[in-house]
Amino acid sequence: MGEFDLLVIGEINPDLILYGENLAPAYGQQEKLVEAAKLTIGSSSVILACGAARLGLRTAFIGLIGDDVFGRFMLDAMQERGIDTSSCVVDAKVATGISIILVRQGGDRAILTFAGSMSELKPKHIDTNRFSQARHLHLGSYFLLSKLQPTLPEIFAEARRQGLTTSLDTNWDPLGRWDIGDLLNHTDLFLPNEVEAQRITKQPDLQSALEYLATVVPTLAVKKGAEGGLARQGQMVVQLPPLPVDIVDTVGAGDSFDAGFLYGFLNHWPLVRSLRLALACGSLSTQAAGGTKAQPTLQEAERWLEIGTGQ
Repeated sequence: MGEFDLLVIGEINPDLILYGENLAPAYGQQEKLVEAAKLTIGSSSVILACGAARLGLRTAFIGLIGDDVFGRFMLDAMQERGIDTSSCVVDAKVATGISIILVRQGGDRAILTFAGSMSELKPKHIDTNRFSQARHLHLGSYFLLSKLQPTLPEIFAEARRQGLTTSLDTNWDPLGRWDIGDLLNHTDLFLPNEVEAQRITKQPDLQSALEYLATVVPTLAVKKGAEGGLARQGQMVVQLPPLPVDIVDTVGAGDSFDAGFLYGFLNHWPLVRSLRLALACGSLSTQAAGGTKAQPTLQEAERWLEIGTGQ
C-alpha cells in the first residue's frame, strides 16, 4: 500500500497577502495604506498538500527552499500540518521565493511573484526512491519549475512504472507560452482552470479544449470559478455549482478544489462524488484569509454536502 497516499512535487513559498481597494502601487515614493496584511502558507503545491493532509491523505512533499526565514516558515508550517518534508532540500545558495497577493473586496486579486528557489528545483533534487513509498504523484506549478520541466515526462513515466497514478495542475504561465510538451501523455488526472485548459490546448473555447484533452488524459477536473467545476472521464461529463458561502478571499481555492478531487480519485469514488467534495473544499477554503486556514476535514465537508453515503 505504501507509506504515503500522495507525493507532491512543487514550489515552496509563503504568500504575503495585502487587502484593500486602492492597491495599485504609486511610484514617485508615494506611500499608500492597505486595510490588512497577512503572511501565510503560499504556493499552489503546498496549499494542495495541506488540503490533502487535512482530508486525511498521508502526504509527502519534494521541493527546494533557501536557508532563510521564508523557507523555515514554510517547512515548519508544512510539518505542523502533518506533511512529510524529509525530501525537501534546503540550499543556502538560493533564496526562498515569495508571492505578494493584492486582494480587493469580492476576492479579485493580483499576484507578484519572486521565483527564487522555485525556478532552481532540478532533477537532482527529486528522490525517485520515494516513489515506491507512495500511491500517487502530483505536480503543481509547472511553469514556475523551469529547470525541472525537460525531465518531467520521464519523472511521470518512472512514477507510473513504479505503479503510481499521476496528476498535474500547471497553474498560470507568467511567460504566456503555455507549452507543456508531452507531459499530458503521462498524466492520469489533469486539474486546470478553464482558461488554462484553453491556453494549453490552444482551443478557442472550453468545449473544444475538453474534447481535445479527453483524447489524451483519462480524467479531467476543471475549475470554473464562480460557476463551480466540471469533471470528465471519456464521454461522461459532470458539472456542479460551488457552495453558497461568504467569501473572505479566494487565495488557494483552486488548490483546495484539487485536494478534494484527489481524495475522491484515490478512493475510487464516482466522478460526481469526487467533484462534490472538490467544490466543497474549494468553497469552504474561501471563508478565511489565506489558502489553508479554512480548509475542511472530510467530516466538515460531508456535513455540508451530505455525501458520506451518497453518490
